[in-house]
Amino acid sequence: MRQTYSYQEKVKQFMIVLLPIFITQITLMSTGFFDTVMAGNVSEYDLAGVAIAVNIFMPVFGSILGVLSGLTPTISQLYGANKKEELPFIIVQGIYLAIVIAICLIILGFIVIDPLLNVMNLEAKVKIVAKGFLLACAFGISPILIAAVFRNFVDALGYTRVTMVVTVCAVPINICMNYLFIFGKMGFPALGGIGAGVGTAITYWFVLFINLLVIKHVKPFSQYDIFRVFGKPDFAAWRQLLSIGLPIGFAMFCEQSIFGAVALFMAAYGTTVIAAHQAAMNFSTMVYMIPLSISMALTIMVGYEVGAKRYEDAKKYSYLGVALSILFSGSLTLILANFKGEIAALYTKDEAVYQMIQIFLLYVIVLQFSDAISAPLQGALRGYKDVKITLILAVISYWIIGLPVGYAFANYFGVGPYGYWVGLIAGIVAGAVALIIRLVKVQRKQLAK
Repeated sequence: MRQTYSYQEKVKQFMIVLLPIFITQITLMSTGFFDTVMAGNVSEYDLAGVAIAVNIFMPVFGSILGVLSGLTPTISQLYGANKKEELPFIIVQGIYLAIVIAICLIILGFIVIDPLLNVMNLEAKVKIVAKGFLLACAFGISPILIAAVFRNFVDALGYTRVTMVVTVCAVPINICMNYLFIFGKMGFPALGGIGAGVGTAITYWFVLFINLLVIKHVKPFSQYDIFRVFGKPDFAAWRQLLSIGLPIGFAMFCEQSIFGAVALFMAAYGTTVIAAHQAAMNFSTMVYMIPLSISMALTIMVGYEVGAKRYEDAKKYSYLGVALSILFSGSLTLILANFKGEIAALYTKDEAVYQMIQIFLLYVIVLQFSDAISAPLQGALRGYKDVKITLILAVISYWIIGLPVGYAFANYFGVGPYGYWVGLIAGIVAGAVALIIRLVKVQRKQLAK
């Protein structure tokens, strides 16, 4: 990355960072998709088991990655301040922290998996697959979290294309491993849905190996000589990283878990509503990858400019990101409004579900436009290392405003299942307004220095 002087230069540099992040996020989503689809070709029990396991695993896994993403603004600010000699120490401490988190997560998993699955009253075959998938994934937790530390390092320096290439290469590996272990090809055991967990764990080790090669042998990362000296764990450094990462991780958990809560409430409305809601939510999640990617790019760009004490440039990047997000969102709104029937047809052939998906997609239009404002604001604030407020606002927006408002509309205002979407939209809009106020306050404070 380099200093930019005009909006044209800023747009160009921002897009260079953004596009690989977007491709990376879409690629990461595809691994869970392939796990579920390939398991579904074995039996309905394998499909259900893997789907349940993925829905348990991904919110927790995403939150942990959020905790480790506290490295990104720390590294980008040091890089912007030209304090490159401090980076190896931060990376090594990040590795230590990732290992400790992985151990704690595995221990916690072994304690809660059985009670959690028992509460769900699953069929025995489904429970066996879900538990086996999660246990298999446990063997890949440590390597993927260490790889996440390296990813934050690479991304924070602005080389998001490297992360993109590594992630894209991992997908065919995951598909190949799934094929071998799910269906028992080339002499490997046929493990069904559990084989998807084995394939995922092996893929995570592959991702770590590739990242190690990149950090060790590819310039400019090799110039930092990260592995030259492994100092002792520094708990003060851990506290600094966690002070940024924990609020991010908990905020992400609040965001992801609210959708699971809404799905539980949808169960009261029957199979047709559940199917239509899940289809609309799946499409909404795909659309959300755009503002999420812009948010991640903003954390890097704003952090870099803040580290260099170019606060006016950091401010310009903040609003550039929001403007681009709204522009993309407006384009998607036109597509959704005109092709909601075609989109609904991708998910079902059932007429009742088809009609209901189209109604849910109208709420998706409003939801994604709200996300287009909220997500970039969160990314900009993280670039300033102002992360506690995003956690507080996530709790307020989703759990204090969103869910109660949704429940009220669904049960007392005659809106039915759509009421929960009204609640989600209301929460996100309220959070976006508060985030705008907070960002303006932070920027004024920085410019006054």
